[in-house]
Amino acid sequence: MSKRVLLIEDDQTVRENTEELLMLSDYKVYTAKNGKEGVAVAKKELPDIIVCDVMMPEMDGYGVLTHLAEDEKTLAIPFIFLSAKTDHKDIRKGMDLGADDYLTKPFEEDDLINAIESRIAKVDILKSRRQNESSIKQNLNITHFKESLKTYPTQNFSAGDYIYQPNEAASNLYLIKRGVVKSYHVDASGKELITGLHKIDSFFGNLIFKKPVVHKEYAAALEDSEIHCIPKQDVQSFLEANHHVLYDIIDILDEHLEDTKNQLLDMAYSSVQRKTAQTILLFTERLKKNKLSQIRISRSDLASVAGIASESLIRTLSKFKKQGILEIEGRNIKINDFEALEKIT
Repeated sequence: MSKRVLLIEDDQTVRENTEELLMLSDYKVYTAKNGKEGVAVAKKELPDIIVCDVMMPEMDGYGVLTHLAEDEKTLAIPFIFLSAKTDHKDIRKGMDLGADDYLTKPFEEDDLINAIESRIAKVDILKSRRQNESSIKQNLNITHFKESLKTYPTQNFSAGDYIYQPNEAASNLYLIKRGVVKSYHVDASGKELITGLHKIDSFFGNLIFKKPVVHKEYAAALEDSEIHCIPKQDVQSFLEANHHVLYDIIDILDEHLEDTKNQLLDMAYSSVQRKTAQTILLFTERLKKNKLSQIRISRSDLASVAGIASESLIRTLSKFKKQGILEIEGRNIKINDFEALEKIT
């Protein structure tokens, strides 16, 4: 299904030429000849991205962006300014208002297409992550489950006490009545990574019932805590009595969370270089570029998806450039050595 672009431009020639360019690039295009009309079209059609001129009658581009940011349905739509104004203050104003990109006229066709593709790719990546997180929450209503666990006696743990450690049998489920518990992993060098912080009314522990398992991480009290410790067989009996498929869903949930934790561990222990390399490769895949094509990505987008500071990203990109792995011109990144990028650890 073609992505939908709203083009807001008062110059008829520029509007028609740009519309044709976008249509030839397989986009479905909506157009508006001024800002007021553009706002109306945006709210009606909810496009995947908006490309908007700055100086227009009725309402300028800054006004369009401001109006759309006030509506929950349109505030997250990526927004790219087109303008003949090249003054730094004008560009800064647009970016401060929340624009995702700013192209100056006349612009190269590839620059516009690359800017649109990279912004849509970023949204798709972040959306897929949110969907994965929300789907877990939607699959299981645990209110009644928690209430049943609160009938069990509690045990007291002082700050620093272990609730469990790696390789201990995972025979209980835990529900916090008072205090805070952290779960964490320690690597061979002694580096600690927190995989979860559990507060009052949160439950934690391994929920796999169908086979004997051991804990793969630590759980320790961050402060004096009071915790319900429920034998796993009692939990299973309750679920069988109340919903014959619920424990299967919990098994799937716990296995999914285990996979997610492993991914987080891999990311956390990865070097900044590897995070940067993997994110560039991810954008390349999402943008469906061949190995040696240029992609246009802002440094802030790369940093936010990779989960690293912009300063660290810039230093890493400079290093890749010096090594000949990448070529960088403005926001354009060209991969010269795809295999080297894949092998970065």
